[in-house]
Parts: sequence; structure tokens; C-alpha cells
Amino acid sequence: MSDNALHDSFFALHHGLPRQGPGSDTTTRRLLALAGRLPERPRVLDLGCGPGRSALLLAAEAGAEVTAVDTHEPFLAQLRETAAARGLDGSVHTLNADMGALPFPDGSFDLVWAESSVFVLGFDRALTSWRRLLAPGGTLVLTECVWTTEEPGPVARAFWEDHYALRTVAGNAEAAVAAGYHVLGTLPQPEGDWDEYYVPLAAHADAADTAVPGMAEAVAGARAEIALRRGHGADYGYAGFVLRPADARWRTRPETAEDVEAVHALVAAAFGSGAEADLVEALRVDDAWLPGLSYVAEAPDGTVAAHALITRCLVDGAPAAALAPVSVAPAYQRTGAGQAVVRAVLDAARLRGEELVLVLGHPEYYPRFGFVRASEYGIKPGFEVPDEAMMALVLDGSAAVPRGTLAYPAPFGV
Repeated sequence: MSDNALHDSFFALHHGLPRQGPGSDTTTRRLLALAGRLPERPRVLDLGCGPGRSALLLAAEAGAEVTAVDTHEPFLAQLRETAAARGLDGSVHTLNADMGALPFPDGSFDLVWAESSVFVLGFDRALTSWRRLLAPGGTLVLTECVWTTEEPGPVARAFWEDHYALRTVAGNAEAAVAAGYHVLGTLPQPEGDWDEYYVPLAAHADAADTAVPGMAEAVAGARAEIALRRGHGADYGYAGFVLRPADARWRTRPETAEDVEAVHALVAAAFGSGAEADLVEALRVDDAWLPGLSYVAEAPDGTVAAHALITRCLVDGAPAAALAPVSVAPAYQRTGAGQAVVRAVLDAARLRGEELVLVLGHPEYYPRFGFVRASEYGIKPGFEVPDEAMMALVLDGSAAVPRGTLAYPAPFGV
């Protein structure tokens, strides 16, 4: 049997499905929310768009101008027809192209989107290949199959080792940071996202004409994949990753012993007094200190331009992390140095397994990093502050968020 027959049968089996991988409109909206504020009419590139469920939602709800790319022309024809029927044909443009050899100039898009399609290139290659397409401040959103346990069972492991190498969410986040991205958020996808793909696929498999060359093999492959999910779905899942290239103007890194004096001077200068600098020194010798979570951003001349610190705090006895203080040298305020060091220390906290970060700060500044009111999670400080100033950021969406009263380390004096 020819490879063409298998290829054609695979696409015939999938033709007419609403999705070509696990997903849902709810997940698309949640990923869009994690991407943060977009331009008024964002330029979006939807890679491996299939019949265009995400492309249509992004055009309709984000007001986006979407370029939808796929190699299967019937999917693109279906998308054009649906877009026209919904009055979105002026907002959705299709292109039959290889997502690994895209014809667009650098910086062409505010948002590069890939739901259930990054496996075609592989996660690491996609990170490097697609980065150039992002305009300054642009965001990469993709979903990927991941291990959901550190010790997957032998059946699931054997299947995926034969088909596609998986990592955990933390493993992919680490790869993204190593590739020069900040992780704005990760999203474990619910079981219902699999049902939206597999239930229609199973119906197509049941109705398929297996006398057609290649169709019996395509049906058997689909049924084996569905059976694996039913029997071993606790071992793996799908997750979304929302990523933004790091600001190349600032080198960020954990502080070293040689930085301590410079950090003390910077914090004092940033706040106009020694109180916050003394707080950092008190935290250094407190049990709340978390090695590797005191970060600096370097100015072009190698001096310390900004500093951000995360230490241990508790929410009704459950461990959490407190971001404070964040300091920028007066000469580098409003230059992006503060944002760079905050994003870097949040990445470091995520990679060391922290699940929740809390901050008491300006309600117009910290939401850009994904922080929301802590009260939305049932978290409150043990002292009076405006509700909008006490904020929380969940780093691990698969973990339960503790509720109750926030207790800062003793050096904070609250």
C-alpha cells in the first residue's frame, strides 16, 4: 500500500471534524486571556489551523486579522466557507503552506497561535522557528501533549516513545525559558477537550468504508489512540503554553555574592530610604529565603539596574511565595528593566515548582504579569489593604490554590 493512500485515508477520516486535536472554545478563550492585552486589531497567525475553529473565534471575539495556515486545502476551503457565512471573510485569510517554512517577514504578527499542531515541527523547533515572526511585545500560544505524571505507566510510555517524545508541563516551560521566552502562563486542558476531538472521530471511524485503500489502517490507528486515552489517560494530557520572548536589552540572572552590596544600594536608592534595603538583608538570613529567587537585571554596562525578590510566605499554613520588594535604579526606571527582572524571577519560581505567588503592589502594574485580585481565590492579608492591591498569580494551574489568610515572613513586620 502506498504512503499516498494512507495519507489520503487519514485526511478523509478527519474531514468534517470540528477539531483536529483536543481543544474547546473555552480553552481558546482562556489562552487568549492569558496572552494579555492585544492591539485593537491584532495580527494573528494560526498555524495548523485545520477547519479553523480557533481562527474563527479569534477573528470574531478578539477582532483579529487572522492568517490561517494549513497544508490540507480542503480544511482551508471549509474555513473560507464558514468565515464567509459568518461575515468574517474580510478578517480570515488562508494560506496553504508548510509551518516549518513560512513566507512571512520578521515581526509580522502580534500573536502566533498553534492549537494541537506544534507536534508537526516539535516543541523546541517551533520555539526557535516561530520567534522571528513575533512583533515587539508579541506572544506565542500553543498547546502540546504532555506527561501529567513523573512516572507514566509502561503502556503509555511505549506508545508515545514510538510516536512523539513528551515532556511534562514543567519540562516544556524549562525548554521555553532556555529558548529565550518568558512563560506568561500554562493551562492544563480539561478532559472535555479530549471528548470534543475523540467523540466525533470515533463516530467517523465507525462509519468509515474500510474497503477504501488505507482506510482500515487509518481507522485502526484512530481506535488505538482512543483506547489508549480511555485506559491510560491519567498518564498524559494536553496543556497550553503562553510565551513571550524575553527583552533582549536586559540580561537577567540570579544574584551572586558579589551583587549583595550593589543590590543593597540599588534598593535604598529606588525607595529613597534604607528600610526596604534592610528588609532584603533581614530576609537573607530568615527561613523564608528561597535560594535562586533573588534576581537582578543588568544594565548594558554590567551594573545592576533592577532587582526582584521572592521569599516564602504562607496561606493558612500552606506554602506560597511573596514577590517583594521589586526595585529599579532611578536611572533605569520606565525603561523595561523592572518588567524584565519580574518576569525572570517569576520564571525561576515556576521552574523550581512554586505554585502561587502573591504581591502587594500597584493594581495597574502587576496585572501585566498575570496577577489578579487575591480575593478571587479566597486569599486575604492579615492586615488592612485595598482589595485591588493584594494580588495573586497561579503558576501551576493543576494544583489546588490554598484559601485563607496570608502570613508574610517575620522581617516584613506585618
